[in-house]
Amino acid sequence: MQHKHTYDAQGKQLCCTQQEKIYTQAGAAALLKDGHSKDDGHNHDHSDDDGHDHSSSNDSTFKMFLPAIISLVLLFIAIALDNWFPQTWFTGWVRIVWYVVAYAPVGFPVIKEAFVSISKGEIFSEFLLMSIATIGAFAIGEYPEGVAVMLFYAVGEVFQTIAVKRAKANIKTLLDQRPDEVTILENNQPKTVKAEVVNIGTIIQLKPGEKSGLDGELLTDNASFNTAALTGESKPDTKVKGETVLAGMINLNTVAQVKVTTAYTDSKLSKILELVQNATAQKAPTELFIRKFAKIYTPIVVLLAILITVLPYFLVENYIFSQWLYRALVFLVISCPCALVISIPLGYFGGIGAASKNGILFKGSNFLDIIANIQNVVMDKTGTMTEGVFKVQEVILKAEFNKEEILQMVNTLESQSTHPVATAIHNYVGKVDNNIKLENVEEISGHGLKATVNNKELLVGNFKLMDKFNITYDIDPTTIVYTLIAIAYDKKFVGYLTIADSIKEDAQLTIDKLKVLNVSTTMLSGDKSTVVNFVANKLGIANAFGDLLPEDKVNKVKEIKAKNETVAFVGDGVNDAPVVALSDVGIAMGGLGSDATIETADVVIQDDMPSKIPMAINIGKQTKKIVWQNITMAFVVKAIVLILGAGGLATMWEAVFADVGVALLAILNAVRIQRMKF
Repeated sequence: MQHKHTYDAQGKQLCCTQQEKIYTQAGAAALLKDGHSKDDGHNHDHSDDDGHDHSSSNDSTFKMFLPAIISLVLLFIAIALDNWFPQTWFTGWVRIVWYVVAYAPVGFPVIKEAFVSISKGEIFSEFLLMSIATIGAFAIGEYPEGVAVMLFYAVGEVFQTIAVKRAKANIKTLLDQRPDEVTILENNQPKTVKAEVVNIGTIIQLKPGEKSGLDGELLTDNASFNTAALTGESKPDTKVKGETVLAGMINLNTVAQVKVTTAYTDSKLSKILELVQNATAQKAPTELFIRKFAKIYTPIVVLLAILITVLPYFLVENYIFSQWLYRALVFLVISCPCALVISIPLGYFGGIGAASKNGILFKGSNFLDIIANIQNVVMDKTGTMTEGVFKVQEVILKAEFNKEEILQMVNTLESQSTHPVATAIHNYVGKVDNNIKLENVEEISGHGLKATVNNKELLVGNFKLMDKFNITYDIDPTTIVYTLIAIAYDKKFVGYLTIADSIKEDAQLTIDKLKVLNVSTTMLSGDKSTVVNFVANKLGIANAFGDLLPEDKVNKVKEIKAKNETVAFVGDGVNDAPVVALSDVGIAMGGLGSDATIETADVVIQDDMPSKIPMAINIGKQTKKIVWQNITMAFVVKAIVLILGAGGLATMWEAVFADVGVALLAILNAVRIQRMKF
């Protein structure tokens, strides 16, 4: 999703209340536009290693401050001529024109934007409030204050722009991990071309220290990659021939060759970037409330300002129009809702940025709010709390069956599945025998696989599959801790394989941190109960249930939700789609491995580290805390100064603090989350 922005003649992006304020402010860079940052309305080539042209950025910052600098210099000269070095010529129309010229650089863009907003049907904007207040100050002869109010407002806008740009820095850094050019091999000769024109199947060459511009399959025997830009994990990831290399990964130690498998625009990194761009479209309830509030609040403030000006005429004996108009103008300046309109979306965007920096992708700021209040984390076992890398431990088959023949048939059938168990069997047995012909292959959800081989029925799965087809067996599965794969052939029980999976190294830390956050934990798995209970007991997970079908998992989650408790479900995001849909927040592990995972879940953890679950909750809590701090501060300060302004006890200077000062304090508070360690 691309965000549309309005630019003035100098290429500076104009502020628009009707657009999300987080993406705006005069002179702010357009975010994530066609693979380049947009600092001054033009595309720039990246001139250094971090993907940013620093000289261009500095020039852009200076240009943003230039109107305010001009106004400030002219205002200081005028104040000096008024108070410290009086001049006879600095009176009358000369004085008025001087202040108008001082006002123009900062005032004209705001007045212009007020007219633009009115033309689009949004009459009551902060631009209109500031225009009325400052023009009104000129009308009653308060020229210095009129210029000062607009000057401080403009300076505040620039600082807000800088804050917004910094909050976007993580996303821009992600974008810069996708190089524009790659080195391809043509007739074994290296050639540099644009990444976007490379076809699928082309071989690209990566030198040590070079970033991959495209997704592909590693052709070199092995190579180590830095995946920090994608996962937030600094530890090198060593890949072997045939494994996937993604755009943005940095080759570390040897020249590597990669066969391109995905077009430039369809790379995993492109999808992640699009996901983060779209994240800001999903608004948190607090954001939605503030936007609705501002639409009602602003016209009420204008009406109150009119009443402050007119009503005292009927109630006060010594009514002086200019005095009450001044109070009304102060009231208008104070009431400008900038602090709320800007800082709250920025707080949520900061949370999304902090999460993405740590390899956690939120699909919307609403999920930051929800995850902050999560009371229960329900998790799958395989691939979530365990490695998901199974190894065959034992093969127990009845003597009357040919072990090699049975294993070859099982291996051929399991080759139809992508389940980790199938991979373990394939790794144990070896190459699939193509001479074995399978017919009527069927996957029975939650049970296993069924097929016909040599006109005889072959069943491979758990013992529920044996029960389903009335296969009698002479062992008690509950006495064996390991995962069991039962085999039946020609209506007879053949035997079983034991398969073991190892617990992830940060699984224990995950559960400990969730306990500190007072979050309950439950493990749901289709694996046998003895295995599930063994893992749960070892980690200290409060509740564990095994031997579950997909519909059983749904029912368990429904039971928890029936207690009016919020639930986050953590799984692979594909097989557990019904549970993910039912839960308040669906969290997918290992988002880099599956497009479907990214599509299904609300939150995507880009690597397979479960410790990112409590981190995501903590980021949500800190984001919500900062947002409510800003709301409270803005309302309290504005309420106090509004009352003082209406009573004639506050001047324009206090009004400026209540508006721009509080907005800047709120912005500084909002960007704190970018510097927090979780």
